[in-house]
Amino acid sequence: MMDVLLTALGILLLLIGIIGCILPLIPGPPIAFFGMLMLVFTRYVSPEYLTNYKNLLWIFALVTIIVTVLDYVVPVWGTKQFGGTRAGTWGAAAGVVIGMIFFGPLGIILGPFLGAFLAELISGRDEKSSLRAGFGSFIGFILGVGLKLSATFLMTYYFFRELAR
Repeated sequence: MMDVLLTALGILLLLIGIIGCILPLIPGPPIAFFGMLMLVFTRYVSPEYLTNYKNLLWIFALVTIIVTVLDYVVPVWGTKQFGGTRAGTWGAAAGVVIGMIFFGPLGIILGPFLGAFLAELISGRDEKSSLRAGFGSFIGFILGVGLKLSATFLMTYYFFRELAR
């Protein structure tokens, strides 16, 4: 009975993790990782594969940390790639934090864009260049979502692969 409950909890956490990759307020990959972890405490991981599955968990723990950190860094990188200056980069970084604190999910999406755009304008750049830097931060956000979804779908795949053995 406990195996079924842990497996169901694992599946639920994986689903919440996938949703969390799109909704910025929910930390998708860490939640999905805990879903994947649930399977280790069941009899569904056969003894001959237990060591491999535990090694896979260590790898995904590292991937989860990297993807979570990159989720905050990639919008700033996008700003730079689209011609943003140091001011735009700092504006995008500040926009992530301020947006997250004051405006929740919408703030995390729009914060880097508005932060980069406004910082570029304040620093004296023209509107077109400022918009381009803001757009770069938005592209960075989209890349971050893609990275999180990739990691979370891989965790989901390995969970169900192990469950099917």
